[in-house]
Amino acid sequence: MVPPRVVLVTKYTSYRHFLELCRNDDMLRPLLGPLRERDAAVAAVREAHEEHKSTLRQVVETLRDLGARLHVVGVPHQPFSVRGVALVVTVGGDGTLLAASRQCNDRTPILGINSAPSSSVGFFCGVKPGKRLRAHLEQALEGTLPSLELARMEVRLNRKLISKRVLNDALFCHASPAATSRYIVQVGDDVENHKSSGFWIGPAAGSTAAQYSAGGRILPLTSRQLQFVVRDPYLLTGRLRTSRAVVQEQETVTVHSRMREAKLFLDGPHSVVDVGVGSMLQFSLSSEPLRVLALSPNRGRSGKERQRLCARKGHDTSPNQQDARKQIEPPL
Repeated sequence: MVPPRVVLVTKYTSYRHFLELCRNDDMLRPLLGPLRERDAAVAAVREAHEEHKSTLRQVVETLRDLGARLHVVGVPHQPFSVRGVALVVTVGGDGTLLAASRQCNDRTPILGINSAPSSSVGFFCGVKPGKRLRAHLEQALEGTLPSLELARMEVRLNRKLISKRVLNDALFCHASPAATSRYIVQVGDDVENHKSSGFWIGPAAGSTAAQYSAGGRILPLTSRQLQFVVRDPYLLTGRLRTSRAVVQEQETVTVHSRMREAKLFLDGPHSVVDVGVGSMLQFSLSSEPLRVLALSPNRGRSGKERQRLCARKGHDTSPNQQDARKQIEPPL
């Protein structure tokens, strides 16, 4: 039997980045020792780094013990091929899985392992280190671990395909966060001029993140709808008709930029596209969903599940806080 090929993508931790920054900077190098010992922020990322290293060691040893042929990618945004690959495993958090997912087609399953669950939400990561890790990896290699198909979004600039693998969201805004974002948006038959701080748009998988924080709905995780949510709309001249909209499966959101310098961010800060005045953006449902293993369709959708996820990050999820949000949040 041919050993299964597995791509293992691991995060580049904040603590590792901090150490390299200090070692390469003559002014910071003398501070390295004191910072390691006294600084609370450094202590927190050091603890997460050690937890990550322990998880990574456990994952590598287990996969090798199970007979997998490993290709390790040590930087999440480094391209890799999935040709002949049975499984992609990410060891880190959501950022690591989002970065790796850009290389995955609709046939290659991906499994997210939260490497530091004591400090990371890991929304897309259905597996944690511990006693159950080996069983989960064995099932993943056998093809028996439950999976969920998540819709992704396609993005075009001036009709040219930019990406068809946006899983979380896209942010469109002025190049300067202090400047007003100006654009014309068409959702369905409704065309409207906007002045705002930009907008979020993305599939259901990202609806518990920035879309929700900006006032959008939490969509069912298996939904094939997109959601459009404006950030800080300018309201002095009247309310916008399309400040928030759920976009149906066959619809396309079209945006014309009225800014000389605008940016389009895809699934975080690392994939950035420059957009000029008069440029046209189009957002629609992608023909390439993502198959994610060990992910529950109720992930983050129920009140109890949101409390469990947010509790890891120390957020206030008390009923009073949730009730207050319901009272001030206008209907979509």
